Amino acid sequence: MKLVSFQVPTPVGTFIRIGAWHDRHIVDLNMAHLRQLTDQDEAQPRRLADAQVPATMLEFLEGGPSALAAARRAFAYVVSLGSSVTGPAQETICYDPATVRLTAPLPNPSSLRDFIAFENHIAATSKRRGQPIPPEWYKAPVYYKGNHRTIIGPDYALSWPLNTQKLDYELELACIIGRGGLDIVERDAEAYIAGYTIMNDFSARDVQFQEMACRLGPAKGKDFATAIGPCIVTPDEIPDLASLRMTARVNGEVWSEGRFGTIHWSFPQMIEHVSRGEAIYPGDLFGSGTVGGGCGLELDRYLQPGDVVELEIQPIGVLRTTIGAKP
Repeated sequence: MKLVSFQVPTPVGTFIRIGAWHDRHIVDLNMAHLRQLTDQDEAQPRRLADAQVPATMLEFLEGGPSALAAARRAFAYVVSLGSSVTGPAQETICYDPATVRLTAPLPNPSSLRDFIAFENHIAATSKRRGQPIPPEWYKAPVYYKGNHRTIIGPDYALSWPLNTQKLDYELELACIIGRGGLDIVERDAEAYIAGYTIMNDFSARDVQFQEMACRLGPAKGKDFATAIGPCIVTPDEIPDLASLRMTARVNGEVWSEGRFGTIHWSFPQMIEHVSRGEAIYPGDLFGSGTVGGGCGLELDRYLQPGDVVELEIQPIGVLRTTIGAKP
């Protein structure tokens, strides 16, 4: 499934709901389950639908595998009825994407950890500092904790941050945790992944390097925004992660190309490392770190006001961000 979060305008305000792509429509999964339960003559279909397939992504992920299984059944049921199907009180179930706005698929992750898992990337950035790769990097997957409250979605206009002179993109794949756990071993870790999305770990490089000179961070140099989207693709839709092609374009020009299979530390290894003596939770977001050649720092090229940045990883799609003017 390709899971999305989308805004629905109503007379009493705008609400964010979860859906799944089907053909040229977005199926509201909570409403689809409501229709299915109503047709099955359940006594309290709305209450049951809200409990089994919640309408927001974080609550849905907290439901674990049973919520995903119920969503799959509801999705298949509604698709069998056709795109004109409505809810029990004539509610919309299948939306034309032109009538709604996609948000970040997980607007409020429980936490954000971003790794540096590609050897080519850490080699290139270390070389720019005149240093070798730290030997500690090969001992365990390292990461920093980012600001999980500054998540932005697809087709977002990013305000120019922190008066930086070196605004950078970072081309990454991310996984979303779908089950809680502690002390998870690598061989079991894939079962804890709910899906994958594209991630752009925006960086103000001049700010970042100034604060990291003090042996802490990154912090302000990255905390202003992390883009994810446009959807979350469940693992069954991507049987071979290693084959995924990763591309970054700025104003239509290809700046970066890579392949996920060049990664040194896998997502299961990251999960094992993080969960050692520390619980992970549904909705935790793990960024892979930048693929080799996947940022302006490696190219000595930086973003400018008005630039349109597109990160593409199929079958997930294209994550697009427009850069705002300097203050």
